[in-house]
Amino acid sequence: MKFAHSLLLLFAFAVVACNSKSEKAARNIHKIKLEAFTDTVQLDTFKVALLGDEPDEMKLLFTITAKNGEQIYKKEIAAKELLKSYLAPADLKNEDKKLKFLTNEVNFFFDEEHILIPAITEQENPDKNAPDKVFYKELKESKLNGFSYRIGNDTNIYIGWSAKDKKVKIYYKCC
Repeated sequence: MKFAHSLLLLFAFAVVACNSKSEKAARNIHKIKLEAFTDTVQLDTFKVALLGDEPDEMKLLFTITAKNGEQIYKKEIAAKELLKSYLAPADLKNEDKKLKFLTNEVNFFFDEEHILIPAITEQENPDKNAPDKVFYKELKESKLNGFSYRIGNDTNIYIGWSAKDKKVKIYYKCC
C-alpha cells in the first residue's frame, strides 16, 4: 500500500512538473519572415523571439540571417523596457496583461509597415535623426530595403545593409 501511495505521489509530481514546463514553453514565441535585405532579389531570414519565463525577465531577441547562413544582426530588447514605455503603472502589476502586451509586440514586429521597400526613397533626405549621412547616401543609392522596429515608446530604429561595410547599420533613429 505504501509503495502504491508513493508511486501515485511520484506520478502526480511528474504531471505537475511537465505542466509547469509546458506552460513556460508556451510563453516562448518565435516568428520568422523572409525578406530581401542584403540583396534586392534573394531573401534573408528575419526572426524575432520572446524568451523567458516571467514577463519582467523576458526579452525580445531579433536576428537577421543572410541568405548564406551568416547571422548579420542581433538585437536583444529587454521586455522590462518595453513594458515601462507602453503600459500604465496599474497594468504593470498584472502578469497576464504584461504577457499579452509582449505577445502582441512579437506579432506586430513583422507588420508590413516595418518592411521598407526601398529603405530610402529618392525624395528623402537625411535630417538630424540620420546618425550616419554617408551610409544614408549609400543606402539611398543602392535601393536596398530597410527594416524598422521600436525599442520604446519614443524610439524607432531603422536599419539597412551596408554593402560597402558588409554589415547592418542604423540609418535613422527617431520617435
